[in-house]
Amino acid sequence: MSARLADVIDVLDAAYPPGLAQSWDSVGLVCGDPDDVLESVTVAVDATAAVVDHVPDNGLLLAHHPLLLRGVDTVAANTAKGALIHRLIRTGRSLFTAHTNADSADPGVSDALAEAIGLTVEAVLDPASGAPDTDKWVIYVPGGSAEAVRAAVFAAGAGVIGDYTQCSWSATGVGQFLPGDGASPTIGRVGAVEQVDEDRVEVVAPARLRGPVLAALRSAHPYEEPAFDVFALQPLPAGVGLGRIGMLGKPEPLRDFVTRVGAGLPATSWGIRATGDPDLTVSRVAVCGGAGDSLLATAAAAGVQAYVTADLRHHPADEHARRSPMALVDVAHWASEYPWCAQAADVLRSAFGAALPVNVSAVRTDPWNLAAGAKGNDDES
Repeated sequence: MSARLADVIDVLDAAYPPGLAQSWDSVGLVCGDPDDVLESVTVAVDATAAVVDHVPDNGLLLAHHPLLLRGVDTVAANTAKGALIHRLIRTGRSLFTAHTNADSADPGVSDALAEAIGLTVEAVLDPASGAPDTDKWVIYVPGGSAEAVRAAVFAAGAGVIGDYTQCSWSATGVGQFLPGDGASPTIGRVGAVEQVDEDRVEVVAPARLRGPVLAALRSAHPYEEPAFDVFALQPLPAGVGLGRIGMLGKPEPLRDFVTRVGAGLPATSWGIRATGDPDLTVSRVAVCGGAGDSLLATAAAAGVQAYVTADLRHHPADEHARRSPMALVDVAHWASEYPWCAQAADVLRSAFGAALPVNVSAVRTDPWNLAAGAKGNDDES
């Protein structure tokens, strides 16, 4: 039973597109030859020595957190991370990372977190905006020349919508201009206001083709100064982005919801912390796997009663509690992302079936391993 590493990478890239990763992130293949034949895959949140101990030789370790996120200038075997890389390579093991691309994917890390605590996902908390990749061109051209301009911009790559080509829209109107000194108008004369029946021609084109489309427009347009507009189109929400908003099957008090979260996630020394009215009725919830206090304001504006995330800091939580009734539920970073491991394993099992054994690591890589007894705070009087 085996599969080529390259084939596994194709499946992972389709499920967790690298283009969804944040600009500062490091995702993809860390070590291993795409032509290698894998005998197994192990999924974990972190690539630690203890996790690698459980990765069979000639196996792939799929980790959520990058091993080499920051700039490195050595992977010498006498450094902690370098030693891990050497261990992997010597035994034919590979390492692949899906980090913020898995955070934003659909489904992704926050979908797995929502499912673990019994939520039905309804929306993305912070939809990925992305860079616009499609333009709308609006070109004003005398009616007799409209067809030539259309043909030119079509040849440059404009006018493609799905499986259709040469797509455009037109309307007729009246254009007006006053040629100034130094102008050589195709229609009219210097110093005289001219009105011309013109077509308004609209086409779409990939943003990467702005140069070719502009050159084609200018070459085919009869005016020395063509009138046109270019609008960068924003992508429609596509189910990707950070965090999710979901609904409980039925409303419950915050105290019961906190218990629910604790039961749905693996136990950690960090435990489950919450701030809010214990009797608050919770039905609509925002979640964000991993560190999520940057989305506090977004969650508060989403009309939810509770926000579940990790690594909430004292001051942002305190400031939030002073101005919003939304409850905060703070869990361990590792615990919030661990449900994703089963999701990623299912992606690979669906693709390769019995041909490739896929296992979720049972090693707890949460760095916090000790805790003293917790004491609840009394309400201020």
